[in-house]
Amino acid sequence: MSQQAPSSTPERVDFYFDPICPYAYQTSLWIRDVRRQTGLSITWKFFSLEEINRPEGKKHPWEREISYGWTPMRIGAYLRRKSMDSCDKWYAAIGKALHLEGKRPYERDTALELLASIGEETSVWDAALGDPTTHDEVRKDHEHAVNELAGFGVPIIVAPGTRAIFGPVVLPPPMGAEALELWDITLRSAKFPGLYEMKRPKTPSDLQHIAEVFNPYLRGREWETIQKPAL
Repeated sequence: MSQQAPSSTPERVDFYFDPICPYAYQTSLWIRDVRRQTGLSITWKFFSLEEINRPEGKKHPWEREISYGWTPMRIGAYLRRKSMDSCDKWYAAIGKALHLEGKRPYERDTALELLASIGEETSVWDAALGDPTTHDEVRKDHEHAVNELAGFGVPIIVAPGTRAIFGPVVLPPPMGAEALELWDITLRSAKFPGLYEMKRPKTPSDLQHIAEVFNPYLRGREWETIQKPAL
């Protein structure tokens, strides 16, 4: 028996992500399954955890030659000019590489392999990083999320006619009928203008589960974080 999408399902959403965020990656797997079932159109947009968490006195990510999340997003911005589908495939590839395989998509050799794996020319790396306007595109998305949506982290989902939602933060991401059920809950909660937060505390077993799932990411990352990813 086929599952029916909730009647309130929009035709499109904006999804803000930083490729270094393990929670955003898990949520992206869920929203992709919602898309598979409903035909939802996803506009991928960028948000920089490196910038939002930047210590005073340190360089902005756009001032560095290579940045952990910013550099892959510059590649994404370049590919997005070609098509949203190209950006979509890039995020899927770099997300899998970092969060499931413990690879580092911000390193040139790994990035070239991933570009080739999605059918893109490896010259995209040099073209995107040689084009200063890719900085501008990533920064524009990030600043809109911060200044207009009050964004402080990712994932952020924005559906037409609703407030922006931080989350859902869910692990493992539900699929099939459960994915649609969570999508309905998310859309319904976004329609309440005064609803700001609902949060479930994490038990020791929850934290252990999260740590196990995030193990490839924890092995692959080189950056510091202001909080432990399991918290």
